[in-house]
Amino acid sequence: MTTKLSIGLSAESRHSVANSLNGLLADEYILYAKTRSFHWNVQGMQFHSLHLFYETQYEQLAQYIDDVAERIRFLGHFPASSLRAYLELTTLQESPRLFEPRKQMEDLLADHEHIIRRLRTMIKEFADRHSDDGSSDFVTALLENHEKMAWMIRAHISM
Repeated sequence: MTTKLSIGLSAESRHSVANSLNGLLADEYILYAKTRSFHWNVQGMQFHSLHLFYETQYEQLAQYIDDVAERIRFLGHFPASSLRAYLELTTLQESPRLFEPRKQMEDLLADHEHIIRRLRTMIKEFADRHSDDGSSDFVTALLENHEKMAWMIRAHISM
């Protein structure tokens, strides 16, 4: 159900953008859960540094989740808000049981890169197809954040 808005976007555009953002929200939530799981389950000589690294990353992801959900509300729609909905909407895989730090990092990197590719598509779709420059700018900033997070993970893997 949508709220009646007069913000210069058609109801159809707002609906389409909100649906895309709900898919992104699901991906962000799955990545958050995976990062948090790795935080809990990391072991080995790098335990302390990776435990803190994962904590920093999942805290950032928690903020992104909130930001995406609020963007959906700005458009007059409701964000997905259940684990079932996230699992139905996500394009990511749930966390495998990985305990080896390098494999954890590689798995997280693949997910960030997947989200980065998805965001690149959304930027153009929102601006060109829906004339929603606000949502396009929003996902552009999110893209830059994920690029930085992926770079940080790559830096750890190269050690």
